[in-house]
Amino acid sequence: MMPAQHVYGHHQFNPPADSAWMHQQSNQHHHAQQAAAAAASAVQQQQQQQQQQQQQQQQQQQQQQQQQQQQQQQQQQQQQQHYNRLAGGHSAVPSIGNAHAPDGGHDNISEDNRRTMAYIADLLNESTREAALLELSKKREQVPELALILWHSFGVMTSLLQEIISVYTLLNPSQLTAAASNRVCNALALLQCVASHNDTRTLFLNAHIPLFLYPFLNTTSKSRPFEYLRLTSLGVIGALVKNDSSEVINFLLTTEIIPLCLRIMETGSELSKTVAIFIVQKILLDDNGLNYICATYERFYAVGTVLSNMVAQLVEQQTARLLKHVVRCFLRLSDNARAREALRQCLPEPLRDATFSSVLRDDAATKRCLAQLLINLSDNVVEPTQGGHPGL
Repeated sequence: MMPAQHVYGHHQFNPPADSAWMHQQSNQHHHAQQAAAAAASAVQQQQQQQQQQQQQQQQQQQQQQQQQQQQQQQQQQQQQQHYNRLAGGHSAVPSIGNAHAPDGGHDNISEDNRRTMAYIADLLNESTREAALLELSKKREQVPELALILWHSFGVMTSLLQEIISVYTLLNPSQLTAAASNRVCNALALLQCVASHNDTRTLFLNAHIPLFLYPFLNTTSKSRPFEYLRLTSLGVIGALVKNDSSEVINFLLTTEIIPLCLRIMETGSELSKTVAIFIVQKILLDDNGLNYICATYERFYAVGTVLSNMVAQLVEQQTARLLKHVVRCFLRLSDNARAREALRQCLPEPLRDATFSSVLRDDAATKRCLAQLLINLSDNVVEPTQGGHPGL
């Protein structure tokens, strides 16, 4: 038997160590350390990559900003050169950014030209735009190249369009005040300047700027602010058609200008009626315009009816200026075979008799046009030749 103290003694138990088990535990601990180190390294690499990407993005943004600054500088230089050419010298005109600067270095410019360039710069600032619009609208006949300056000056055309769009919300319901009408009409006067110039007219059309005016022509309120707005808008379109350009007529035929003018010819003031019928007359004088209006009975009927209504109004209140345009429109319609046949049946009687003899007493040209119209509509008329009307 084993000694009792050996069996029940309080000796510490130290079992023999399993070397394989200890080695496995050590390996697991080592692998965990390696995995943690690898994860930390991956995180560090990812952070470095993100930093590099951020640096690259910052560099790209800086490069883009530098390129934009260079482009702006080039545009400013080109604009400055353009102003200098317009002024007739290479150091004559101050840049827009320094339009209000002292006169040093620009002794060759008149004070009036300095003020003009300052007003151009003021158009870009909403707080100074209203006064600038007023002053420039007064100068549009005095500065021959104002249209070029307005068109090619950075941000100016956008500012003018902002003025136009800003009053759209005042049209319906009718909330347009006299002050708001005067302000937008000054902007329209500058647009008319651009529309009149040979070098900016095509650019004006290609930008479809006339379409921004059609909401004004579509109004019906007879209050002074609205009437003034319609008249000034018609003036812009009238400036476009004044030079008998087929390009202008072809553009207008793609828009709603004819029905807009027809309504004004019936309901507008005398001045608005005069400008509206002038536009219709210019469209008719163009071969494409005449063919367009006479292409369908509905179009011819719309134009013929309004012209006949105007004749009835002129019987009550005779106006030589309006009558002149009415007669010329009917005369041009008579150049089309189908329209001529219709006019033989529906030409207003006051144009056939002596109703307007007194008002036409001193207007030999309109009397000749009326006589030619009646000849064209007579049953024995010879087909008009391409050479036009005899005696005109």
